[in-house]
Amino acid sequence: MLSRKENNMWIADNWNDYQVLDCSAGEKLERWGNYTLIRPDPQVIWDTPKKHPAWKKKNGHYHRSKKGGGEWEFFDLPEQWTIHYHSLTFHLKPFSFKHTGLFPEQAVNWDWFSNKIRNANRPIKVLNLFAYTGGATLAAAAAGASVTHVDASKGMVTWAKENAVSSGLADAPVRWIVDDCVKFVEREIRRGNHYDAVIMDPPSYGRGPKGEIWKIENAIHPLIKLCTQLLSEQPLFFLVNSYTTGLQPAVLAYMLGIELQKFNGSVEAQEIGLPVSSNGLVLPCGASGRWETYK
Repeated sequence: MLSRKENNMWIADNWNDYQVLDCSAGEKLERWGNYTLIRPDPQVIWDTPKKHPAWKKKNGHYHRSKKGGGEWEFFDLPEQWTIHYHSLTFHLKPFSFKHTGLFPEQAVNWDWFSNKIRNANRPIKVLNLFAYTGGATLAAAAAGASVTHVDASKGMVTWAKENAVSSGLADAPVRWIVDDCVKFVEREIRRGNHYDAVIMDPPSYGRGPKGEIWKIENAIHPLIKLCTQLLSEQPLFFLVNSYTTGLQPAVLAYMLGIELQKFNGSVEAQEIGLPVSSNGLVLPCGASGRWETYK
C-alpha cells in the first residue's frame, strides 16, 4: 500500500506501531509500540490544551535546555525495545539529541521506492548514503534490491546490522560501509562502480570519521552532482531528504532537475509529514526530493 498524499505533502500513514498522538507548545506526544514519549519539535509553535491522557502517562520525556541540547527523564522505559513496519523490525533506544534511532516519517519514502524496486522487473543496486540505522536500507533490501549502506558512524552501522538481523534480512545482499560518504562516492567513481538508485539523508552539519566537516548548504549540490556519475545507464530513482530549515522542497527539486536532466525522468519534491491522531492535523517533518525514470 502506498501512503497518501494531500495538501502538497507526502504522509507516512501506514504505521501500526507508531503514532503522533498530540502536539502542543513545542512538543509532540508519540506512541512507539507500547511506550509513550514526549519530545521537542520546532514545528509545533502553537499552544493548545494538552487534553490527551497520555501526556500524563509518558514513559520518557526529553527536556530541551535553553543553553542547547537537553536531557531525558525516564518513567519506566526499557533501555531498548522494538517496533515493526510491515516485515521490518527496528530496535529503538533513547539517546542524545532527543532521538530514538528511527525517523518514522521516512516510511512514506520507503513505500514509494519499494514499490518502484518491486515493479522494476530487473536487478536493482541501491546506494544509501548517510544511512543511519538502516530504515531505507532494510526497506530496499526487503523489496529485492542489493544495497550499499554507507555511514560515517561505526555505531550506527552496527545498529543497522542488528535491525537487519531482526527483520530477517541477515543474508540479504547488503554491503555495510563505515566511511565518509563523499570520499566513498569518489572512490566508487574511480572504481567504475554504478548504481540504479541513490538515497541520501544528509545531516545539516556533521563530521566524518577523520574530522571531515559537512555543512549541507555548501555540500549537498556538489554531492548530488558527484553521485550522478555513479548512476547506471537506466537509473530507477534518486531520493534526497532534508531536515534543514531553508532547504525547501523546491530547492531539492531544482538540484535534482539540473543534475539529472540528461536522464529520461521527472522530478517532484514535497514536505513529508505524520498524521496527528487527536486532531486530524499533519505534522511537517522535513522535505524530500524524488527523481524517477519515466514509466
